[in-house]
Amino acid sequence: MQNVPKGDGVEQTVSPSSTASTTAGAAGPRRRRGPGACLLVVLPGVVTLGAVFAFVSLVGDDTAAPQDRAPGQAESAVSNVDGSYVPWLRKATADCVGVTPALLAAHIDQLSGWQSDGASLSERGIARFTDAGWKKWGRDDDGNGTSTPLDRVDAIMALGRQDCDLSKRMTALRTKGAVNGDLADLTLAAYAVGVDEVAEAGKVPASARLFVTEVKQRLPQYSALVRRNPEQEAGVQVGSTRLQHPVVTLSVTSPFGSRKHPLTGVTKLHTGVDFDAPQGAQVSAAWGGVVEFAGMTPAYGYRVVIDHGTIQGKRLQTTYSHLSALQVSAGQTLATGQAVGPAGSTGLSTGPHLHFEVLLDGQYTDPMAWFTDGG
Repeated sequence: MQNVPKGDGVEQTVSPSSTASTTAGAAGPRRRRGPGACLLVVLPGVVTLGAVFAFVSLVGDDTAAPQDRAPGQAESAVSNVDGSYVPWLRKATADCVGVTPALLAAHIDQLSGWQSDGASLSERGIARFTDAGWKKWGRDDDGNGTSTPLDRVDAIMALGRQDCDLSKRMTALRTKGAVNGDLADLTLAAYAVGVDEVAEAGKVPASARLFVTEVKQRLPQYSALVRRNPEQEAGVQVGSTRLQHPVVTLSVTSPFGSRKHPLTGVTKLHTGVDFDAPQGAQVSAAWGGVVEFAGMTPAYGYRVVIDHGTIQGKRLQTTYSHLSALQVSAGQTLATGQAVGPAGSTGLSTGPHLHFEVLLDGQYTDPMAWFTDGG
């Protein structure tokens, strides 16, 4: 919320030793003989090769690592996927906030390594669907006349639908202030342990953290795969989109970034910018769109969320919190500059102000970069 002055390491010692003894004759004394010339030449090479093999067996052969692998990351199954699946990954996540083609691919990798074999009798295909799960999410998406989790395309699309549904549910909870955290992380957590457990924890619960971490570790490779297979159509440049001031004067009292909350004492990301605004000052829509949420929340007080549609395939949303009242309702279409409500101090707030956020594909961004004059 708002920090405002007024009112948020075997050594393998290879020690080859060779001793040779011989008899000088039946009656002669036994004497030790040194290594032969050949042995003196060959032995150092043997020792060196032994050390090299020992070292390689310990640390592995880095030259075999994929170029896109992040440092310390385990080898992924990206080699099992070619660019022909990227369009389907894009299609499966086209209308999904917070779930990208790369994230969906990484999710499948974590579940199966993109291999249908190895699945149990109850969980089939690359997305490991149960019969009940497939009945709910499966379709014949490639139009070959058969809907089956063993069909890679059908499985990609089905898991995309499931993940996107979870993303919407997490978005609703986050909008109401019931959960906090990165939307992609919350979505993966909901897949792993269920929506109710995430809602109860109010964040990614401990029981889901390993799953989330394992999926996210695979992201760099799949992001590279998606980049190598770009879409053939141009889109609107994100940087060309500029927002109007939601209040007359943009006087920042608490910027976007990490901070210690003035009421809870918890240090975390301040997801928006706090603008100084006296009680009752008019707050307006920074861009035209449809009201996604308008209501009272425990943390944000009276809060409005506006969906502005997609910008270069990414969903753009703005939020307006701690209002003293609501002047809009969910589902209403707004024009740029239209009133959404008067400024106030409802929810967890230390005084009248506006907490303003800009989310791009479900990710919080610094709002100041979106204004024509940089604020």
